[in-house]
Amino acid sequence: MSTSAGERPPLEPWAGVPGEISEVFRPHLDGLAEEMIEEILAGVPEYARPEDEEYARLVRLAVEGALTQFVDLIVDPDASWDQVAAVYREIGWAEAREGRSLDVLQTSLRLGARVAWRRLAAESDRYNISRATLASLAEAIFAFLDEIARAATDGYTKAREQEAGELEHRRRRLLDLMLAEPPAAAQAVADLARLAQWRVPRSLAVVVLAERGPERFAHPVLPPDVLADVNRREPCLVVPDPDGPGRARVLDGALREWVAAMGPTVRTEDAAKSLRWAREALPLARRGILPAEGLIRCSEHMPTLVVFKDEELVRAVADLRLAPLKAIRPRHRERLMRTLLACLQSGFNATEVASRLHVHPQTVRYRLHQLEELFGEALYDPESRLEMEMVLTVWLSEPEGAADRRGEVIALDGARPAAPAPDA
Repeated sequence: MSTSAGERPPLEPWAGVPGEISEVFRPHLDGLAEEMIEEILAGVPEYARPEDEEYARLVRLAVEGALTQFVDLIVDPDASWDQVAAVYREIGWAEAREGRSLDVLQTSLRLGARVAWRRLAAESDRYNISRATLASLAEAIFAFLDEIARAATDGYTKAREQEAGELEHRRRRLLDLMLAEPPAAAQAVADLARLAQWRVPRSLAVVVLAERGPERFAHPVLPPDVLADVNRREPCLVVPDPDGPGRARVLDGALREWVAAMGPTVRTEDAAKSLRWAREALPLARRGILPAEGLIRCSEHMPTLVVFKDEELVRAVADLRLAPLKAIRPRHRERLMRTLLACLQSGFNATEVASRLHVHPQTVRYRLHQLEELFGEALYDPESRLEMEMVLTVWLSEPEGAADRRGEVIALDGARPAAPAPDA
């Protein structure tokens, strides 16, 4: 049958059962109901709850209602299904709320049908019921079972949908609670996590998300233990055990359509700290300063994140420490800047710098000589070297050509470049 719960099924197969058969069964309905209830309670331990009067009432209502409905359909195949359908929708709802599958209910329906058929077979000779009528009754019983099972499934599905909505709401509340500053009490987090069916981890990381363009992307398919809310003003995730086996591959695959930045791994109570760093990284990725392809891991870009915490200060330090480069043409200036950064990172080892920059060591020595002429003793001063390395790390991490497009970014006083130095 293809009817939905509560709708009238087709006239067949009840139309094929003689109406007078209903008069044969009606006087025996009470006894048959008792026998069916006993069989169900004995065969389905989950339904045996002598202390639960409300549940016992519901089981009896279901059995008696089904029997009465079946007999009424024999008399009038157009009889309303509403009352019995409502009872079985309620049963399906209860099964879902108690965390069971519908298998238990299906078992009880089969047990009840077996009792009814056994009684029918026993009375067939007494009432001279023909084999053709018995066949029609058997078909009607199976069709009837399908209909009440459909009603139960409808109730079960609605309960599951509501339960899923409640669970999602609790998880969103939990995510907000964990990211609150100052941190929420550990017990409050634990209590809400239990309601949200989420195991509180020892460590986690927070991921913030941004759409790559104006189009809306589907909710990322994430592991079930990841708390997610992509519909909030600032879409984000809480990822338990972010450094666990296979975690990186799963996250990279799930977030490939998003610009995503993951803060450092922290203790659960420090989730807001991970969020702060992720917030720092995301706009840098949108600007092209950090690579926006794949999941951005803050732990891999800490120098850039630290110096970009205050860009005005970076510009001021750049104006001070890199001022000797303002007289160099932009193209050659960038070569010297990259050479200087490599020298600072390599302890001024010309061979290692050459390997990094893919040039000849003699070229490195030539550029280093130019840098020594430009910076003098400051080139080897420990404090100056640290500041220059920080500034250059930021400056050269920007998209290719950005430093040149700013023109004389080093010459903040507006001075024009001096005569060009030779390229090398």
